[in-house]
Amino acid sequence: MSEDFIKDIDGNTYEKIIIGEQTWIAQNLNTSRFRNGDLIPEAKTSEEWKKAGTDRKPVRCYYHNIPANGNQYGMLYNWYAINDPRGLCPEDWHVPVDGEWDALIEFLGGDFVAGGKMKSTGTIEDRNGYWYSPNTQATNENGFSGMPGGLRENSGIFNGLGYYGNWWSSTESSDFSAWYRYVGHVTSDSFRRSKYKDIGLSVRCLKD
Repeated sequence: MSEDFIKDIDGNTYEKIIIGEQTWIAQNLNTSRFRNGDLIPEAKTSEEWKKAGTDRKPVRCYYHNIPANGNQYGMLYNWYAINDPRGLCPEDWHVPVDGEWDALIEFLGGDFVAGGKMKSTGTIEDRNGYWYSPNTQATNENGFSGMPGGLRENSGIFNGLGYYGNWWSSTESSDFSAWYRYVGHVTSDSFRRSKYKDIGLSVRCLKD
């Protein structure tokens, strides 16, 4: 395999991109197993998703439980999956801490413009992209190729596909919540926000 790509334990291939002094994968993670080979439980029902959160156990899903969505948008993981000691990212890679997201945003010019630079280009309406219009100031100039993978609420409801992308950090904001980054279709901003750990968000991996 080319040095420009890596594989996860399931054999999924991801492009590596260098942004500033960091090396990222250019697609959302789509693995069903931890680094050691253990299966990450998949929640297909709202009840299964809610129970995993209540029990503080790792869980994953496809948006709307449609496996084909994983190929384009990756899977959604709760925070207990991304913080599990068995490791979610491939060997020598990790889920970024909050400060590593800060470094990316700063390199891209700050909160007010970084979101546009992170987003993949095109719109659903124009049939040349995956974001709903207007996909404000999307340039993807550094190849991050941010996708609007939406999220899964702690109730088990899916929300936001095509409208916003959300990526976990491994940094807690409280005992019940953690920091993440958000970009949306109507703004060029990148937002630092906190959500409950039993929410399902997308994941990007960063080179150690």
